[in-house]
Amino acid sequence: MAGIKLASLKKGLPMFPHGDLTENVRIAPSGSAATKPEAEPEPERIGTATKHPLHTEEDLLTLRHAVRALTLRLGFSLVDQTRIVTAASELARNAYIHGHGGTFTLETVRRSGRTGLQLSVSDQGPGIPDLDTAFIDGYTTGSGLGHGLGGARRLMDEFDVQTVPGEGTTIVAVRWTSRP
Repeated sequence: MAGIKLASLKKGLPMFPHGDLTENVRIAPSGSAATKPEAEPEPERIGTATKHPLHTEEDLLTLRHAVRALTLRLGFSLVDQTRIVTAASELARNAYIHGHGGTFTLETVRRSGRTGLQLSVSDQGPGIPDLDTAFIDGYTTGSGLGHGLGGARRLMDEFDVQTVPGEGTTIVAVRWTSRP
């Protein structure tokens, strides 16, 4: 089955807390949506990746603690720690509820002399049928407030979504310890 194709993710993209990243929005050939600078190479992974299952409420709590500990170890400010933990919680909860569980991976990465934390969440759920709509604040397919996916994107420096209806969703997001 083909991946979701977006006409434009730029339309209506809100201001990010750390600047306007609308110029960094791209539509990847696979049909995924991303906010990542085109010219920069993929981040170099440093250290060991840790994988966390997302199958119970306790798994979500364990992940939050692991993310908080890693943000402290990497030297993120208290505000950035809160941003990252919040984004990770939203992404994990979405995978748990809508994707029927999944796996969350935490990795320390480096690019252009900067260190960052990369969050990767994958599930084998139904996928996201309409990414444009899913990013709109207030839209929800459940009982939540509808700020999860769009909110998580605004909290991170880079955000990539790959989704295939009936096959699942993978989201990779990065927050850097310093801005260029």
